Amino acid sequence: MSQRQQLEENRHNDDVALSNFLASLMDYTPTIPDELAEHYLAKSGFQCPDVRLVRLVAVATQKFIADVATDALQHCKARQAAVVKDKRDKLQKDKRLTLAMEDLSKALQEYGVNVKHQEYFADSPSAGLDAASRDE
Repeated sequence: MSQRQQLEENRHNDDVALSNFLASLMDYTPTIPDELAEHYLAKSGFQCPDVRLVRLVAVATQKFIADVATDALQHCKARQAAVVKDKRDKLQKDKRLTLAMEDLSKALQEYGVNVKHQEYFADSPSAGLDAASRDE
């Protein structure tokens, strides 16, 4: 078989796989509702009557959000592990993880999205409060 025939066969196989994948999207309900995906696609100037493409964008968006959340979680764990090393004397009773803007910003930076927050932004409910109001 010549190289050209192999390329055409590979292209045909890719087309069949893509067609099968798009057909499977009709039976799949993504986390992001079709209406929400259509709204933001229309807002950006994209209009397509094919619900499969809307769902494809919703699935890609869902994957992106999951990847960013996973990376932010890893940054959060690393940050809290560093805090625990610094405070070896204190017992840490609360082991809940809290997503901080710092963690989210680092995760998004890995995907080329730069997020900067205002200086008045607070990562904790007590940030910015003076000592007197915290003691009350």
